[in-house]
Amino acid sequence: MSASDMPDNSDNGQFSSPPCFMHEIDPAYGGLLPDRTQARDVARWRKAERERLIAARLAMPASDREEASRLIGNQLDTLIPDAPSPVISLYWPFRGEPDLRKWMTQACAKGWRVALPVVIAKAQPLEFREWTPEVPMERGIWNIPIPANGEIVDPTVVIAPLVGFDSAGYRLGYGGGFFDRTLATLTTKPLIIGVGYSLGAMPTIYPQWHDIPMDWVITGHTAPRSNAVSSTT
Repeated sequence: MSASDMPDNSDNGQFSSPPCFMHEIDPAYGGLLPDRTQARDVARWRKAERERLIAARLAMPASDREEASRLIGNQLDTLIPDAPSPVISLYWPFRGEPDLRKWMTQACAKGWRVALPVVIAKAQPLEFREWTPEVPMERGIWNIPIPANGEIVDPTVVIAPLVGFDSAGYRLGYGGGFFDRTLATLTTKPLIIGVGYSLGAMPTIYPQWHDIPMDWVITGHTAPRSNAVSSTT
């Protein structure tokens, strides 16, 4: 897992967010009023699916996860825009997620800037701290390593781990709400790339008003799927 989207901790009330964060703004914002019963039902269903999919990926042989991670790295090389020094937010792998740490190091060697997301406080957007192989690390929330003193940057590309994903590019994360909350506050929209395993494919995650779709979903073993076009590349 990554600090970009924390686990569902509804049982202990720590850092998880409600199914939506409409309570933090005007409930009539954009003319939208949430169906609270539907939101609760979707949240329960997502929690069950999240647990199922995490168990499935943890059951994958380590060699399969390693190969998928390598292939995902190859696909990322084709998707990152050819621009001077892109600022790329990644994540530190957790609970069987694709491990892109080698790719992170290679990206730095190319002159690309790499950042890791950091949880600042409950129900607040993340901040992105620049990472290099030499930067001192410390333990953040849930003991996930984060840069101890990296420069705060604004990413032009956000690579987010997927627990699950649907055909419209919507992401099933860990239930903390940090990812969508952060993207909603960025002044310039980054390229959003979701990475995960093919086993995470779902017909739908029943997206709610606050869910933000990925621009691309990549799994290594299938062609990158774009949310911007009707066909894959």
